[in-house]
Amino acid sequence: MRGYDSTNKREEFRSILPPEFHDYLPPIHIAAGHLRPAQGDAMANSVSDNKISLVPAILMVAGNMMGSGVFMLPANLATAGSISLIGWLITMVGSVALALVFAKLAAIDPAAGGPYAYTRKAFGNYMGYQTNLIYWLANVVGNVGLAVAGLAYLRHFFPMLNDALVFALAQIAVIWFFTYANILGPATVGKIQSLTTGFALVPIVGMAVLGWFWFNSDTFSAAWNVSGKSSFDAVNSTLNYTLWAFIGVESASVSAAVVRNPSRNVPIATVAGVLIAGVCYILSSSVIMGMIPNKDLIVSNAPFADAARIALGDTAANIVAICAAIGCLGSLAGWTLLVGQTAKAAADDGLFGAIFARVNSRGVPSAGLMIVAAIMTVQVLATMSPTASEQFGKIASIAVIMTLLPYIYSSISIKVIGYKQMSHNQYIVYTVIGVIAAVYSLWAMIGSDGAQTRWSLIFVIATIVFYSAAISRQREIEETGHHPGGRAPHWIRHVTLAITIISLIAMYWVSVGRKSAELIHERAIKPSVEQGSEVPPVVQPPAPATQPAAPAPGQ
Repeated sequence: MRGYDSTNKREEFRSILPPEFHDYLPPIHIAAGHLRPAQGDAMANSVSDNKISLVPAILMVAGNMMGSGVFMLPANLATAGSISLIGWLITMVGSVALALVFAKLAAIDPAAGGPYAYTRKAFGNYMGYQTNLIYWLANVVGNVGLAVAGLAYLRHFFPMLNDALVFALAQIAVIWFFTYANILGPATVGKIQSLTTGFALVPIVGMAVLGWFWFNSDTFSAAWNVSGKSSFDAVNSTLNYTLWAFIGVESASVSAAVVRNPSRNVPIATVAGVLIAGVCYILSSSVIMGMIPNKDLIVSNAPFADAARIALGDTAANIVAICAAIGCLGSLAGWTLLVGQTAKAAADDGLFGAIFARVNSRGVPSAGLMIVAAIMTVQVLATMSPTASEQFGKIASIAVIMTLLPYIYSSISIKVIGYKQMSHNQYIVYTVIGVIAAVYSLWAMIGSDGAQTRWSLIFVIATIVFYSAAISRQREIEETGHHPGGRAPHWIRHVTLAITIISLIAMYWVSVGRKSAELIHERAIKPSVEQGSEVPPVVQPPAPATQPAAPAPGQ
């Protein structure tokens, strides 16, 4: 049962047993609501070794934010013009406010689950349930966008990805691969994230620092406001895009359960990650808008690569494209970790399916991650589009809208949770910061697509229907004393790896099959010509008798 103290229970056993048997009493702990012998220090050490230290936590926050946003945004923001610099500054203020809120909340209560944990503690079970469901679903939706963005940069190198079905199979393979990486443990994810964030920073920092040598102030000022709207409306239209770039500010707080010394490391990682990403965003986007003319930037599919091509040629552009792909795909590892952790935190409280609380020997909710991967696979097939930009646009817009509500709830919860947890002056300062973060999130929601916002809010209202099932689970836990959790089946890891391999084989099989079909088709329509002979003239079929003859030239 939740809150059960195994240490006190051990002392009860000691008081019952004769003293000569005390040395033989094994250590005990609680799992799945039942008292059982501990499996020794090896298990605890294994879980501890798989936790993330400070530097990987910082890179996870920065990497989750910079995964797709920084590489995709300059072209989108070009529709408004270089006035989007003001939008970046506004978003930077709002994102730093959000970072400070999450950092302080993590310092007060370093609970796993991030927005879910804080909202539940401040406003009760229903609001916590709603926050978890919305946040979880938004991340499931948004993670597919990361796979789309990352693979889109590889289309130049692998033309077969231009086929919609092959592209979808590649996404599925990537999704299941990073699910498998997460099942191996948070330490593996931290290593992947550290490596891929390093790749992502190479073109971003390079452009932010060196791109100014090719910066043209006339190009930048000529595209100041090309939207045809007032300055206020033009800036407002950029906020949804720029917010997408900062989604992930809460990464460290959500993953507090797998971060070493969370009360210290989570706040530092949150603020540092946001500052790193924010500086990179503003500098790199501004310099690109001063390098590429606006009319060319609007239609660019890879603005960072195009800017690198202007500066250093095709080789540099190819390197940037590869780094962008690695950065986008690597951030998927960190976001998959977040999806698993927020679902597990809610499941532990009886507010989500019990299967999401089942963990493997490394403390990873592998069963829940497998379910998430299956849902994302269905989503890939359902949103399959001929172009990556169409699919990315559908996914990213919905994910942003659904993430805003958990941000608003968390921003206001600092006033409730922080009461009597800090000095009076500090409490006032953080309450004001929370209001700033909430107002910014509301402002960004106003600028979102009207139809998508309406359907998202309808879903939010419908969560009250689903909550009734959560109430039934909580009652069952109270009556039976059986806490959610337990061990996930060992075969999940093997199935996950098998699906990854099968997806890759299917992708290769489809691409080769379609290429062979194209070659056969080309040979069928070409006349056979012997080497050295002339190509026979193509005889046009006579026009049908019912149609008038075409007029001769000049008539």
